[in-house]
Amino acid sequence: MDNLPKHLPAEQRRAVTVEAVVALAATQNPSEITTAAIAKHMKLTQGALFRHFPSKEAIWEAVMEWVAERLLARIDMAAEGIDSPVAAMEAMFMSHVEFVIEHPGVPRMMFGELQRTDASAAKRMVQTLMMRYRERLQRLIASGMSGGELSVALDEEAAATLFIGTIQGLVMQSLMAGDVARMRRAAPRVFAIYRRGIGSAS
Repeated sequence: MDNLPKHLPAEQRRAVTVEAVVALAATQNPSEITTAAIAKHMKLTQGALFRHFPSKEAIWEAVMEWVAERLLARIDMAAEGIDSPVAAMEAMFMSHVEFVIEHPGVPRMMFGELQRTDASAAKRMVQTLMMRYRERLQRLIASGMSGGELSVALDEEAAATLFIGTIQGLVMQSLMAGDVARMRRAAPRVFAIYRRGIGSAS
């Protein structure tokens, strides 16, 4: 990490901490990232880190909040101004893929939180993110059905689930291959299959 001033405003220090965790998660197992590792990455003492976050759980909650805000803003911006619901969904799909390519540590952390058996604040935040994401998709799907672009027999909930699951599949395969950028090459072809599956008119 680039050298930063030792004394930053509280909100800026919190933001820098979140970005440090996202960067570390790109190359490390998120469950093994310690507060000592975060502090070392930021060239701080653990004491300085804990002045802004009372616990590791609080750091993870802030990270998941960062992810939710940025991912939803990214897909909203991608779909903005596109009249065709299916074209808007494609823009969201590609935008989500680019977000993961830029921040490969994010899916590692999200999958890790969802596998937890306890109801942590970070896990609840991930669940809320997925719910809000799905709501956006179902609105577009319903619009596509009412406008004749999608089959009226389409199962909206299943189509939204498949959209998210398709991205998750791309992410998992790219992580296993150690080549996150491969998603960029595969995404257009994968979405084309999804589009045919949901019955868009083309």
